[in-house]
Amino acid sequence: MTMAVEANPRAISLTDKAASRIVAVMANEAPGSMLRVSVAGGGCSGFQYVFDIDRQKAPGDLVIERDGATVLIDETSLDLLEGSTIDFVDDLVGQSFRITNPNATSSCGCGTSFAL
Repeated sequence: MTMAVEANPRAISLTDKAASRIVAVMANEAPGSMLRVSVAGGGCSGFQYVFDIDRQKAPGDLVIERDGATVLIDETSLDLLEGSTIDFVDDLVGQSFRITNPNATSSCGCGTSFAL
């Protein structure tokens, strides 16, 4: 299911580029693998985004599906990621997933950590 921020203010959206890259990455993983996005304490700004490959959905996970890609987000991280957009960028710094988080009051230069 594709989720739109307008329809649900807690929704987390996934761009076309992110979905495409997730499908490409999962092609090299075990069947049924999904991208898990979570938030952990640490990083240069207080919290950091964590990207893992998981084969199991946990109770309470938000499941985002788009164009064959599946993203899992746990309940605790959902509160911190509410309304965010997950994108994939390929720029001079390199390739990476990038999260645009409307809840972050500041973030580090590389975009992997944030503060509330």
